[in-house]
Amino acid sequence: MWKRRRGTAIVETSKGILVAGGRRKIFLLPGGGAEKWESRRKAAIRELREETGLKAYESHFLFKFIGGIHKAHGGGHFQDHHKVFLIKATGDAKPHHEIKHIEWYKPGSKIHISRMTKAIIEKYYETKKETD
Repeated sequence: MWKRRRGTAIVETSKGILVAGGRRKIFLLPGGGAEKWESRRKAAIRELREETGLKAYESHFLFKFIGGIHKAHGGGHFQDHHKVFLIKATGDAKPHHEIKHIEWYKPGSKIHISRMTKAIIEKYYETKKETD
């Protein structure tokens, strides 16, 4: 099993937290694997732009989060090691590349988010309460 370095973005507005989904409408936080030369902060910012068209202008590290084990396309297994960033961005979020749908998640929403996305958002809300 190998460890995938993943940058994950939380973009929160008055509408809720930005989530992106593919054809099956299972929504995730924007982000993805960091290239060998890339920090996870830069990966989160790059993936946010690639997936939604939003351009980050500010980012703050929130926390690390270790995800579940996934089956790799080429065989074997990997585990996501997230660094989660609160990102402020400009532009209108629109689906790009593999993303087909954009939504804004709030607790109680009927949006189908992944278990990992739910766990990260819950940790974000806990962290936010501690600093309020």
